[in-house]
Amino acid sequence: MNINTDYNKRVTINHNDLPWIQSPQTGIERRMLERLGGEIAKATSIVRYGSKSKFPLHTHEYGEEILVLDGVFSDETGDYPEGTYIMNPPGSSHTPFSDSGCTLFVKLRHLGSNKSEREVIDTKTASWYQGMVPGLSVMPLMTQGTGSTLVRWAPQTYFNLHRHYGGEEIFVVEGVFEDEHGIYPKGSWIRSPHMSMHQPFSKQGCTIFVKTGHLLS
Repeated sequence: MNINTDYNKRVTINHNDLPWIQSPQTGIERRMLERLGGEIAKATSIVRYGSKSKFPLHTHEYGEEILVLDGVFSDETGDYPEGTYIMNPPGSSHTPFSDSGCTLFVKLRHLGSNKSEREVIDTKTASWYQGMVPGLSVMPLMTQGTGSTLVRWAPQTYFNLHRHYGGEEIFVVEGVFEDEHGIYPKGSWIRSPHMSMHQPFSKQGCTIFVKTGHLLS
């Protein structure tokens, strides 16, 4: 399967416009934002667990990132409510499930060997730090190597025109994000290629998940 795997092209999708596709496991569905491979694939997806649904034990050869969008996600290490960020490093394994149901933003098979320790952050309680312009706050999510960040924009916050070496990926968690190319409400996923430029802002305010510098290959 090959979905949005040309990293030289800008891609904008709102996952709410995509169909739910049944996974091999009963009660678990996916909306595929990008995917290279079959059932074992490098992928970015929205994953929905119905109540009492589960995956069998499996290993993440090249790691996994999860952001819990709603509900409670679980595995043998604990229960993770809405707002939890999880990074499972390359070579890790688990048996995920959800008793009550949940929706996740998931990235698979994209992490390098510099990510060796599992990381879990409750973004509802973790600290925010001042960003580069007034009205912008940032929450680092991954401390090992080049990582992911949660960015919160107060209403009427404007950023400078800038270029992304290695590209940029954004998922809009809450609110409405904007730039000169368009308006991106909650659920939007934007992937911009290496050396792309934009001047982002938010009139309404928003929270976005951001990765940069990871789209060179």
